[in-house]
Amino acid sequence: MDLLYQLQMLLPLAIKWAEEHSEKIQNEGTPLTAEEIKLAKQVGVTNPEKVKILEVAEIPMPENEELNEAAVQIGFLNESMTGLTLGHSIYICNGQNTTRLLSHELRHVYQYETFGSISEFLIEYLKQIVFVGYENSILEQDARNHEIFI
Repeated sequence: MDLLYQLQMLLPLAIKWAEEHSEKIQNEGTPLTAEEIKLAKQVGVTNPEKVKILEVAEIPMPENEELNEAAVQIGFLNESMTGLTLGHSIYICNGQNTTRLLSHELRHVYQYETFGSISEFLIEYLKQIVFVGYENSILEQDARNHEIFI
């Protein structure tokens, strides 16, 4: 199946999944510490007080089989992921909350703020991944360029 066509068909499901998980993190996650707020501001986050982090054993995958397969196929989600940002909500795998990973994910928060919504961000982000791949995506390159190593 054509990836671009598949993306267009599955995008509403992907947005719904992302919004539901963002809400879950907002309800169950913890706010940033004072040090994490400084880090967030350093990478451009406008509203760090809205950010919550939920540590999990593994990043959840979509329950919908087609969405799950497409997410894995384009490299958006995979079993080895240690962090995932959905708006002002961040999943981080247990024991992986490093400055480097958090600064990367917080830069994605900044990107979501710039796009204005989860849906607008995902439309662009997923399009980039389909056309140029995860590693070459401008949004991923930007997040990598803002990683802080301590």
